[in-house]
Amino acid sequence: MIKVAIDCHKLEDATGAHRAGIGRHIYKLLEEISKKPELAEKFRFYLYFKGHIPKDIEFLNNEIFVKKVAKLPLFLPFFRPSFNIFFHIALPIYTLKDRVDVIFFSSFMYPAFYMGKSILLLTNDVYYEFTKGTLPFKYRISYKLFAKWGAIRATQITTQTNASRDEISGYFNIAPEKIEVVPLGADLKDFAPKEKVQKENYIFYVGQAFPRRHLKETLQAFELIAYDFPELNFIAVGIDKYNPPVIEGLVKKINQKLGNRRIYRQEFVSDEGLVEFYQKAKIFTYISSSEAMGLPPLEALAAGTVPVVADTPTTKEIFGSHAFFVEDSEDPKNIAKVLREALQNAGARDKILQDREEVLAKYTWKGHAEKMIEMFEKVSLK
Repeated sequence: MIKVAIDCHKLEDATGAHRAGIGRHIYKLLEEISKKPELAEKFRFYLYFKGHIPKDIEFLNNEIFVKKVAKLPLFLPFFRPSFNIFFHIALPIYTLKDRVDVIFFSSFMYPAFYMGKSILLLTNDVYYEFTKGTLPFKYRISYKLFAKWGAIRATQITTQTNASRDEISGYFNIAPEKIEVVPLGADLKDFAPKEKVQKENYIFYVGQAFPRRHLKETLQAFELIAYDFPELNFIAVGIDKYNPPVIEGLVKKINQKLGNRRIYRQEFVSDEGLVEFYQKAKIFTYISSSEAMGLPPLEALAAGTVPVVADTPTTKEIFGSHAFFVEDSEDPKNIAKVLREALQNAGARDKILQDREEVLAKYTWKGHAEKMIEMFEKVSLK
């Protein structure tokens, strides 16, 4: 029996199938594993949580999962320990006690005291965050120290695209053959329209608004074209990750200049609301200058909405010609030019949507899980 451990603390951060970021990744991986009863003959998956085991995820009750809250004895049951105690101390102790064969770390960092076989997810965007990003210092220093430590210590590195593999190989001085490319998936069935959808006149953005995703510049670009498209609105969903926050103030300022409310912003949306926003949008924007993959543009494409993305090696690898590309993501004028083209060129939009299966077929959660399971077994036997 192969015992695979997975750090699941990010599943505690929110509820719903459409958890963001790492939580979304782990949710979908475990969901696919739960659909494969044949795995129980060979695997047990030890899922470690920091504070509590989420009650909203029914498939965690599958017998293939062994669920535990990793805490030290000195903590009372109701006391939620810090991340550092959980990650660097409690997690290694629990994996040693449970005699796991391999552990998957999906948070881009490696515990200081873990000594067993391991798989670490690294991305080019985490390198961007601790070298150029504006996260609080404590987060940047943690990523810098423990992502680099993981690049040295992990048995196997994984990332999500060939472009990301090439970048992190250079950034972290890792031999390319140590890096396994395992793409994420898009929820084709969840997002694909079940019937013809009437498009509405708005641009949509969703995602945590890190500066590298250029929501600020995209909103400034919207202001530049707003007078030429008087019926067009902009809907932005996600937490402001600028330091200090800038999005709320910018939205208010632009709306005042335009004379009425044209930009709508909220931090969260329900799973059902997210699908509706994706499907009804005229175009979708996610102009990120550094992503290992980035799921929202793929989800938009699955929902029948054309994405506007930054022109990077990653987006070219994923989308080919099935998107509109912004060459200079830091220039609102350049973004405005591409937004205008995407809004006006109905023929190009139709062509992208007609051929979108060429892109989407390569990115499924089923395929992702199968490759991860192969890697779990391979690393456990090293």
